[in-house]
Amino acid sequence: MSSLLLPSTRREFLRLSSKGVGLLAFSRFAPQFLVQTSLAAPKPEKDRRILVLVQLAGGNDGLNTVVPFTDPAYHSLRPTLALGQKEVLPLNDNLGFHPACAPLHALLNEGHLGIVQNVGYPNPNRSHFRSTEIWETASAADETSSSGWIGRYLDNACAGAPGSDAPEAVHISAEVPQSFGGVHPHNTYGLSLGTRAGRNDSALLERLAAQGAATGSEKSDTNHDFLRATLMDSLVSEKKIQRIIDTNKPETTYPGGQFAQALRNVGGLIAAGLSTRVYFVSLGGFDTHANQAGAHTALLRQLSEGLAAFQKDLTARGLDDQVLTMTFSEFGRRPNENQSGGTDHGTAAPLFVMGRQIHGPIHGTAPSLVLEKNADLAYSTDFRSVYATVLDRWLECPADTILGTKQDRLGFLG
Repeated sequence: MSSLLLPSTRREFLRLSSKGVGLLAFSRFAPQFLVQTSLAAPKPEKDRRILVLVQLAGGNDGLNTVVPFTDPAYHSLRPTLALGQKEVLPLNDNLGFHPACAPLHALLNEGHLGIVQNVGYPNPNRSHFRSTEIWETASAADETSSSGWIGRYLDNACAGAPGSDAPEAVHISAEVPQSFGGVHPHNTYGLSLGTRAGRNDSALLERLAAQGAATGSEKSDTNHDFLRATLMDSLVSEKKIQRIIDTNKPETTYPGGQFAQALRNVGGLIAAGLSTRVYFVSLGGFDTHANQAGAHTALLRQLSEGLAAFQKDLTARGLDDQVLTMTFSEFGRRPNENQSGGTDHGTAAPLFVMGRQIHGPIHGTAPSLVLEKNADLAYSTDFRSVYATVLDRWLECPADTILGTKQDRLGFLG
């Protein structure tokens, strides 16, 4: 008998019982505490601080995102891709946003966006796979880690509210982020881009319940019971999340496209009061080796409009003080343009932090562009310092323990 789709939470037992599927039908598959205390489910914790991670997959070109428009070296390195003073949205006397970033520029002027300049790590790796792994595991370039920095946070924080059937972390991306991997198992959940979450398995669930009741005398196997319970968690999370998404009514209009709609779904899940602490959303296409200008403009517009709509939605729902959003990309691009009107794999780049409690608009040191041809930027802020600041000052966790190294804290959070 297949038993992959059985319920495993107090709420789901009660819901099925109300539909005529008895609690006792599941008792041999469920952890005993669920059967014994099915009427004592606590509500999810409210007002929890939440982190939303936004991956810019492929390697975002930092120099044409936060533009050093007064630097003659920038214009020399990029004779066709460089943006001039009249094109950019000014940040200060020397830096400006790409013109497609107007919504982010407005957020920065409102005090809700911060830029961390020239973020990277020692001995950079230009492989998409390896550099992504370094960022997601928070490991050194010459080390490997089997766990991710978010997974280790979950290991230390016990993020799920007791008795909650909400996942501790949710990703809306093509693959499970390496950052979610922990030493201990966690209830995490993934939504594919552009697809529904639900599978409409209620009829099958009830048939399996009846079969479970009929075979209740069979000897239990601990490993199988654990697998059943884990898979039951997945099904219950799936159905709960789909119900929320289907009934979500945002307080602002989101633009079209998968990225903005993914953020729309995250906004709905946060508004539902889940105990979930971390959300992960990905925007791909930043590997701009050729004909970069048009493609990069479109990507930055998607990013800016999506993030601005998300922040506006959170503000309108009164949730903006609960949520910190942070972007990251596996690397930046080379300072000089190539012969195909694009840029090749590089090293450091800026990242963004967004939320109501951001302190100051620009952090870190801008990169020096006095470089030989095909040379890389020398990073000035270690990405693990950004993580340490978020862990310490936002998620209130022991950052040095989670990262395995002591890092400076930055000023974008108090």
